[in-house]
Amino acid sequence: MSDPEQTRQESGTAAWHGRIADGPDAPSGPGARSGTGAPSGSGARSGSGAWSGSGRIEHVRGDALTGDTAQTSGMRRLEAISGRTVGSERLWMGRTHVGPATSSGDHHHGEAETAIYIVSGHPVFVFAEGDREVRVETAPGDYIFVPPYVPHREENPSADEEAVVVIARSTQEGIVVNLPSLWAGIDRPDAPQG
Repeated sequence: MSDPEQTRQESGTAAWHGRIADGPDAPSGPGARSGTGAPSGSGARSGSGAWSGSGRIEHVRGDALTGDTAQTSGMRRLEAISGRTVGSERLWMGRTHVGPATSSGDHHHGEAETAIYIVSGHPVFVFAEGDREVRVETAPGDYIFVPPYVPHREENPSADEEAVVVIARSTQEGIVVNLPSLWAGIDRPDAPQG
């Protein structure tokens, strides 16, 4: 069989400049990222500056996510993909854990669109519609979309099962604005001035 790096260079239209992610020289252990060898969350970026479309694939191991991101009471957010961890410019991605019989605080994510994939548990997403609370019950395999500036919270009604979700946002940082309630006034930059 031919050399994997050579095959990648010959089969594509552009040369592949990263090292083999799972080869003998690949970094291993907590905090290792294939491609740069820098630990997740270290601020290290591959290449020479901003992403230009000809960068390299970054690998953040599941056991290397960092809790050094904005938090909300009642939940634990772990950052995987961000400007800090891999140099992304328009994307944030991570995982959230809500313990059994726990509700998060009310919050929103500013200008970011948020997509959520339910990994395990049956979290309930709560938002305000007029003067009533709307509850969206979920199951593993479901997806949720949260538009920008929409106040919401996550609840885990299970008495014994943790709820775990994967989150992707349309900004390269994890914007979190904690609120006193779902009906708190929101400062939106696109709101009409009165």
